[in-house]
Amino acid sequence: MQNYEESVSFLGTWGPFQRRVFFFICLTCVPSGYNILSVIFLLASPPHHCKIPSHSNLSQDWIQASIPVQGVGQTERSSCRRFELDLVRNLSAAGSSPDALLNSSREEEDCQDQWNYSTEHYQSTVVTEFNLVCRDQWKQPLSSLVYFLGGLCGCFLFGQVADRFGRKPVLFASLAMISIFSCALTFAPSWPVFTVLFFMLGIGQIAGFIVGFVLGSEILIGSARVLFTSLGYPFTYVISMILLTGTAYLVRSWRHLSLIMAVPGLACIPLWWLIPESPRWLLSRGRWQEAELVLKSAALENKVEPPNTIFASAKVEKATDQKAESYSILDLLRTSNIRHIMLILWIIWFSESLSYFGVSFNTSSLPGNPYLNYFLLTTVELPAYVTVWLSTRNLPRHLSFISFTLLGLLALLLVQATQHSHPAVTLFLVLLGKYGIMAGNGLMYVYSGELSPTVIRNTAMSSCAMFSRLGSCISPYLLQLAVFYQFLPWIVVAGLSLLSVILCVFLPETFRQPLPDTIQQMAVKQRFRWPWTSTPPSPDDWKSAKDQLTAPEIICMTKL
Repeated sequence: MQNYEESVSFLGTWGPFQRRVFFFICLTCVPSGYNILSVIFLLASPPHHCKIPSHSNLSQDWIQASIPVQGVGQTERSSCRRFELDLVRNLSAAGSSPDALLNSSREEEDCQDQWNYSTEHYQSTVVTEFNLVCRDQWKQPLSSLVYFLGGLCGCFLFGQVADRFGRKPVLFASLAMISIFSCALTFAPSWPVFTVLFFMLGIGQIAGFIVGFVLGSEILIGSARVLFTSLGYPFTYVISMILLTGTAYLVRSWRHLSLIMAVPGLACIPLWWLIPESPRWLLSRGRWQEAELVLKSAALENKVEPPNTIFASAKVEKATDQKAESYSILDLLRTSNIRHIMLILWIIWFSESLSYFGVSFNTSSLPGNPYLNYFLLTTVELPAYVTVWLSTRNLPRHLSFISFTLLGLLALLLVQATQHSHPAVTLFLVLLGKYGIMAGNGLMYVYSGELSPTVIRNTAMSSCAMFSRLGSCISPYLLQLAVFYQFLPWIVVAGLSLLSVILCVFLPETFRQPLPDTIQQMAVKQRFRWPWTSTPPSPDDWKSAKDQLTAPEIICMTKL
């Protein structure tokens, strides 16, 4: 493949065409960002206790007394147990005081008549409507797991589909999936039906995010691409997450919230006529005539004169019947050099995602208004992306990633010393930890994109996102570790961050290095090294790849 950016340089970097593409592709990530936190608000579990039926003829004092405390010396009432109802009725009929239940050991039983749920923060959720508590509490994390499993399948399938059939059709198919299944959630009659629909929603959410990012990063060049990948696209994603938090605060019913979640995807469908296919992908598939048509239309919009022949070498390849080669995820494992790099990237993405969502889910254990906590936890990602943008322009990848991740690691470890005594300090440390993890996560997107060749970039990034989703699948179960030790979830998150730091050292530095366009160039230019060696590629290696090198580009995504 010839130097693509030199061939399209006649367009400039920030004309009307680039501004239109920049703005509209940023809008396509709104449905994905708007849906990612749905797993938290739809599956919220408010405080609850056993319901005492009205036909029991008990006074309010006896109803309150019929719920035992959690343990000796505690004031919090049990969520899943009550005193035997017949015993409570007999004591009430005998004229005893409700204190008689508390002052002696009485027989208890599981809740028999459903539960009463607090409506302080949520009017209704999937948990309260389908009673996913107590003996059915295992269904709560399983529901989150199903959503992220959908994302894992979406990464595996849609990445390769987009590399084979095009970015644009896959992007809009994903947006349609988000709208269809968000709307369908509203009418789910049971928990099994809800989980199936939630799985399909997870597929569309991650597919739309990844393909939209790749499409924008391939159409735009130079400073416009840097602005898109490091600020425009991730900022739009985070703002849409904040919008969902505000919507969930105003709409406390999960069914109404699900219906509203379908609106952004439907609003993006008309963008089909305003967003072109990636010319770079068309060229990689040997469809140079279509690529030239897109670029000549862009030149007309930018009011510049295109050259008569844009892709001369592409026509030569077409004339000699050299077909565009198709790649799959298996090509990332064929040689030991590429295999080592990809395995390390997969482990790091897994660890970073588990840490990111682990912090998000663990926020429910913090005191205060959950909507305010999630708002702050989401807003802190905005300065994190600004930091990523600055560091990608000026600092080596190793130094940046290690610094950000260690900052988050230390902050989360300090939570153990402040959680009970200083709630405000605890919230600050959690936000600082989220900032460090998010900045490191964003830096890893840059790093992974710089290590991936153009011909298989969507597949490579999707494979990384697949392992990221595997980490997010496990994240809902982090809270269960608190049963063994209260701060164990925070310790696990910090330990995974430390693992990412150690593995990052084994990756080659890519700062201000040209990106590979082919897998062969990846093997030469991004040679895997042990951290104690520093042997650069030989002159012969560089000579063999010299004619195929592309100009540097920065690939930066938000979290998946």
